[in-house]
Amino acid sequence: MRDPFKNPFPVSDAARHAIWEMLVPRDIDAFLAADWSMVAGDFVEEGFIGIDGKREISPDKWRLAFPTLVAYRDEWLRQARDFATQSFAEDTRTAIFTTTTLEDIEIEGDMALVRKKFDGSLKKSDGSIDIMKWQTLYYCRLHQGQWKISGFTGYLPNPME
Repeated sequence: MRDPFKNPFPVSDAARHAIWEMLVPRDIDAFLAADWSMVAGDFVEEGFIGIDGKREISPDKWRLAFPTLVAYRDEWLRQARDFATQSFAEDTRTAIFTTTTLEDIEIEGDMALVRKKFDGSLKKSDGSIDIMKWQTLYYCRLHQGQWKISGFTGYLPNPME
């Protein structure tokens, strides 16, 4: 059984190891703290683009929801703050790590295509369940010596059927 807290890429695979650290523990911890400053340095602002797949299979329904990093940051903060107001019946950090899989990173030169998937749920205190079942394709690049996010196509169905 996979350890959801353990980076699947060895330190010797420096690029993939760094990308996993950026997109799994740092992203989760920042989201749970609703603290954008923890991840602000993980993005390339110039030319950033974010596509909202609206959990739809058809690209005709996808939208350019985040034409700038500022637009994405504002939505990210809104979601994180909303999440923080909810009450859960389990440890949210453990549950989010358990639902998250990031094991496929394609690197060509200074660019990377990263596939991050969520498949699980969070139990709420009221007995309801928050389903976490989507995926995101991140576009990363080596920028000033560090791997950073330059864009993404996210909120896609998981699996794509």
